[in-house]
Amino acid sequence: MNLDRLTEVVFVPGMTGREEMIRAKIIEMLPEGVEPFVDDLGNVVLEVGNGDSTIAFAAHMDEIGLLVTGVNSDGSLSFKKVGGIADELLVGRHLDVITSSGESIDGVIGMTPPHLREKTDLSWQNQVIDVGTSSKEETASLGIEVLDYAVFRKQISILNDKYVAVRSLDDRSGCLALLDLLDMLMETDLDRRIVFAWTVQEEIGLIGARALSERLKPNLFFPVDSFACCSRLTGDVKPGNGPVLRMSDTSSLGDYGLGKRLMEFSRERDIPLQMGVTGGGTDGIPFQQKGKKMVPLAMAVKYLHSETEYISMEDYDNLVRLMFLISTEFTV
Repeated sequence: MNLDRLTEVVFVPGMTGREEMIRAKIIEMLPEGVEPFVDDLGNVVLEVGNGDSTIAFAAHMDEIGLLVTGVNSDGSLSFKKVGGIADELLVGRHLDVITSSGESIDGVIGMTPPHLREKTDLSWQNQVIDVGTSSKEETASLGIEVLDYAVFRKQISILNDKYVAVRSLDDRSGCLALLDLLDMLMETDLDRRIVFAWTVQEEIGLIGARALSERLKPNLFFPVDSFACCSRLTGDVKPGNGPVLRMSDTSSLGDYGLGKRLMEFSRERDIPLQMGVTGGGTDGIPFQQKGKKMVPLAMAVKYLHSETEYISMEDYDNLVRLMFLISTEFTV
């Protein structure tokens, strides 16, 4: 894993529905000469190779965040959550408020000190974003308005030289995996077509993927996403034991036969690969509903949807290696 490249994609803000900056960054990172197609929703799609069969990989660009819904008389910002954010994660947090011009404004969500509390209510409806102003007019002078958004301030940590922890690994690590795979395939003579899709609005209902499923008709579809792990509900799957086939989640079942073939395929090539069950859903669902074989490829992520999302760097390298071998050797 190239940590500089990971930092490039992780630190660009891009809440669900507001992916313009991360989309521009991904297009900037594409190999020279590659011409992507950007559809009306903002999905980025490209294809390499030639042949009768098609394999598609997809990763979502959007991240969870907070949508500004109002500016209060004291200058603070009311908001709503976009995506799955636990209320307890909001209190005492540093934020980047992103204006319509793309400027980042410092903000915080505070908390009443324990020794001044009469009661404790951490629900998001009772929280506001403080940007250091005292009136609507002062907040407006910063360029902040309704429908701007905020994301958690990001800090990257390397743990024991094995793991990387930072907000938005879901799914910027998947976005980077597609970019790294594309770089590798540019030097490869392919006998099939490989489709790459960086999608929008996954966190609120797979909106971008639903639109793509009407147009793309691959033989095999692989969403590249996260696997929420390290709970009694997810068994023995954990970071450091290899990438994961996400065979079941809240909304779908991966194709069982394809999953078994992938396990055998990886075993023959000495790639560690886990198989597991978790919650949530992926961009594979609408493709499966269109009759396409689908198995999500994932990395085990500890502390999913928090500021400290946590993956194994070795798992990442093995994921990209597996994707390359699927692209070049796997029987469609």
